Amino acid sequence: MSAPGEPDLYEVLGISKGASKSEIKKAYHKAALSSHPDKVPEDQREEADAKFKSVSQAYEILNDDDTRDMYDQHGMAAFEKGGAGGGQGPDLDDILAQMFGGGMGGMPGMGGMPGMGGHSHGPGQRKGGKGRSELQQYEVTLEELYKGKTTRFASTKKVVCEHCKGSGGKEKAKAKPCDTCKGRGQTTQLRPVGPGLVTQETVACSTCSGRGSFYADKDKCKKCKGARTVSAKKILELYIPRGSREGEKIVLAGEADQDPDDDSPGDIVFELVEETHKVFHRAGADLQAQLEISLAEALTGFHRVVLTHLDGRGISLNVQQPEGQVLRPDEILKIPGEGMPLKRSDAKGDLYLTVNVKFPEDGWLKDQAAVDKVRAVLPKTEPITYGPGETPELVDEVDFITVDSMEEFGADSDDPRAGGEWEDDEDEGAGGAQCQQQ
Repeated sequence: MSAPGEPDLYEVLGISKGASKSEIKKAYHKAALSSHPDKVPEDQREEADAKFKSVSQAYEILNDDDTRDMYDQHGMAAFEKGGAGGGQGPDLDDILAQMFGGGMGGMPGMGGMPGMGGHSHGPGQRKGGKGRSELQQYEVTLEELYKGKTTRFASTKKVVCEHCKGSGGKEKAKAKPCDTCKGRGQTTQLRPVGPGLVTQETVACSTCSGRGSFYADKDKCKKCKGARTVSAKKILELYIPRGSREGEKIVLAGEADQDPDDDSPGDIVFELVEETHKVFHRAGADLQAQLEISLAEALTGFHRVVLTHLDGRGISLNVQQPEGQVLRPDEILKIPGEGMPLKRSDAKGDLYLTVNVKFPEDGWLKDQAAVDKVRAVLPKTEPITYGPGETPELVDEVDFITVDSMEEFGADSDDPRAGGEWEDDEDEGAGGAQCQQQ
C-alpha cells in the first residue's frame, strides 16, 4: 500500500501485485540491466543511477516474503524509523537484527535499501557504521564458470568531496539551522492508511535532507555544489573462481558509494546468473548432455568425438558392441570426472550422456532386395503365440495413418483421460498434478 507521492515498488519492476518470486527475479534482472549506469551515455548516468537504485530497492523488498508482506501492509513507512502506527510500527533494522544477529552493515545481497546500514539511526543523526551495499546481477556463461574468469571494468561511484571533506560548505563557512524542521532533521506528517484512517509518521526533512542544517548557495563548496560527494571513476577487478554456481555472491569490499555520514563505505555485491547453455545442463558439479548416434552406431558401435567440452576439448568415445550388444534410446552413459570442477579442489563432478538414436530418413531402402538384406542380418521377429482359447476367430486387416501426438485422443469429450488433458498436465510442470510414488 503506497502513500501518495511515494513510488509503487510493483510499478518500478513492472509486475503485478500477485507476481511470483520467479517473475520478480526476471523483472529485476531485465530492469537492472537496462538501467545500469555503466551502460548509458555520460549525461544520463545520474538519472540511470537513481533508477538502478530504485530497482534494486524494489527487488530486495519484494523478493523476501517478510519484507514484502510489511510493504503490502504499510508501504515504505514500514522501513523508516517511526513507521506505520504512529511510531509503533515495525522497524526493519530491528527485525533483521533479530533474524540474523547484530547490525546488518555490509550483509551480502542486502544493499541499496533504507534501514540497512550498520547501526540504527534517525533523521538528523549521524549514521555511522558501514554504508549501504549495492547488489548487482552478473551474467556468466557455463564455460566461464568451468574455467574461471577475471574481468576488469570501470565503475562510477560517489566519493566524499576532498575539497570540503564532506561538509558541503566552503572553508570557515557556517551552516544555517533549518527553519522547516527547527534543526531536528525530521518532520512529522499524516499519511492515510485506509478509508477515513490516517497515521502520524516521522520522516527526514526534505529541505535539509535530514541534517538539520544547510549551507546558503554562496557558502556551498564550489566542487560538489553542497552535495558533499562527487562522482569518480575507478577500474575494478572481478574474479569468478572456477566451479562457481548460480546465485553465489562475489563481494568487492568497500567499493559502493561513499557517504560522509558513514564510517566506511558499503560493498558492491555481484550475484552470479548462469546463462542457459545450448549443449550442457548443470546440476551441482555434474553435467548432462545428449549423445546423438545413428541407428548403425547403436547396433554396431563407434569410435569418434561425440561433443566438445566447455574447455574446448573433444570428448571421444570408443563404444564396442560385443555379442550383439545394443545402445538403446534414453540409455545413460556416465563419464566420471568430466563434470564441473569443485571450488578449491582438483576434483570434478561427472558427465552424463543420454542416448538419442537417430533413425534413417524414409526411403533409405531403395528396393525390396535392400529390404531383404537388412532383414537377413537383423534378429528374427518372434511370432505371436496364443494360449488355448485365445486364437482370434476373426481377423481384419486394417489401414492406418501416422499422427504427431495424442492431442486428438478423446477430443471433444469431457473425459479427463483425453489426450489434450494429459498434455496440459505435463505443461503445468511443478504446479500440475503429479503421480504419487508408492
